[in-house]
Amino acid sequence: MSITLTYSGTTAYLSDRLHWADEFGWSPVEQVTAYSTTGRLLVDVAVKQSGQPVTLEGTDTNAWISRALCSTLQAWAALPGIQLDLVLRGATHQVIFDHANGGFSAQPVWKLLDGEITPELFYRPTFRFLKV
Repeated sequence: MSITLTYSGTTAYLSDRLHWADEFGWSPVEQVTAYSTTGRLLVDVAVKQSGQPVTLEGTDTNAWISRALCSTLQAWAALPGIQLDLVLRGATHQVIFDHANGGFSAQPVWKLLDGEITPELFYRPTFRFLKV
């Protein structure tokens, strides 16, 4: 089962070996505490409506993507506020790029000379999304 990212009818197929780094680092419960002027603890609790981060990371040995796909994804990330369909682990999520934390980035797997760069070269991607 691969991971897919779809925008405006175009689907990018990503490796199913991308690691969801912050899958269990988010809580849907928001809580704020303060003390009243009498010293009593005030607690305000609510369920978040959206905003779960989804950080997908490639590794040095897995989940590489081509430079050509990097160019497409970078072009998508340059469109402010676009919503994408992310299919991850069989579930579809509406996401936006989390630009405050980097959005999309990719590092080459091998360091090459400028003249050796081709669309087929492999890159290690990092995606930072927010569920909406």
